[in-house]
Amino acid sequence: MGWLSDNFTHPERVELGSGHHLRPIRESDVAIDYPAVMGSRERLWAKYGEAWGWPPETMTYEGDKQDLRHHEVEIAAHETFNYAILDEPESELLGCIYIDPPDDRTPAGHDAVVSWWVVDKEVGSDLERALDELVPRWLRDTWQFENVHWFPA
Repeated sequence: MGWLSDNFTHPERVELGSGHHLRPIRESDVAIDYPAVMGSRERLWAKYGEAWGWPPETMTYEGDKQDLRHHEVEIAAHETFNYAILDEPESELLGCIYIDPPDDRTPAGHDAVVSWWVVDKEVGSDLERALDELVPRWLRDTWQFENVHWFPA
């Protein structure tokens, strides 16, 4: 694809010090993704609404399932990545991390565009602090990104 090395293998699981982990999102996660997104929709809309038009107030379970299917296909093709933030038994989705290639909106010199969120109840939590510490290091050390554009901030 040009934005990742030819031999790059994306991580299938990343442990967080908080007892949570990351893994690529799947269509089958809709049962835990939909309540996470819609339960935090106002805050997510404030962050992503202008840039992505997401999550719409009228998003349905089936619409979310289609979005997750699309993400799963893009991950398999190494086009873009969406990592779910999960509890250990994977019974609760607590947020997502998006890793995308630069596009025409990205300032010059950036090698990835990244954003992440946690559900409302995790704002200011140990989980959010663990992500603040992990994500920049993970992107540098594992993904080999030198200059990440955080968008939307």
